[in-house]
Amino acid sequence: MKTIKILAVLLVFAITSCSTVRVNSDYDKSVNFSQYKTYAFHKSGIDKAEISDLDKKRILKSIDAQLSAKGMTKSETPDLLVNIFTKERERIDVNQFNAGWGYGWGYGWNPYLWGGRTYVSSSTEGTLYIDLIDAKNKELIWEGMGTGYLTQDTHKKDERINEFVTKIIAEFPPQSK
Repeated sequence: MKTIKILAVLLVFAITSCSTVRVNSDYDKSVNFSQYKTYAFHKSGIDKAEISDLDKKRILKSIDAQLSAKGMTKSETPDLLVNIFTKERERIDVNQFNAGWGYGWGYGWNPYLWGGRTYVSSSTEGTLYIDLIDAKNKELIWEGMGTGYLTQDTHKKDERINEFVTKIIAEFPPQSK
């Protein structure tokens, strides 16, 4: 019985640590996105992002790769300016297993299973916003947002950041419905 409890807790941790990135995007419906062929990074906006310079480099490198894969090119006189913004929050999960209810003979309280376990875990959930701004008009025309759990493992940061950016940029250009 104890092994089943431990396996249940490990399963919960495995599911939450491997959870995917949830994405959403919004855009100006009056814009013709096929006119945009070049881009550049909006340095003053990116400098304001409250993350480490190494993580900024990872994000920008991944955005560069994704936009290039869509046929866009980096330019000194761009059609689009790319900006990023980040938020993070600490998430605390409290799970209580087998508090003495629902097992045994019949329904209700079972005195033989008293003394359940409470497990507390914390994780950091981050949100990455990627903004595309019309360079001529200086207006936001598209915004993609990805939310998911972050890793502190430096060996997995590149992979996790690339997952965020890939899923966000997959929403661009928006498909007309």
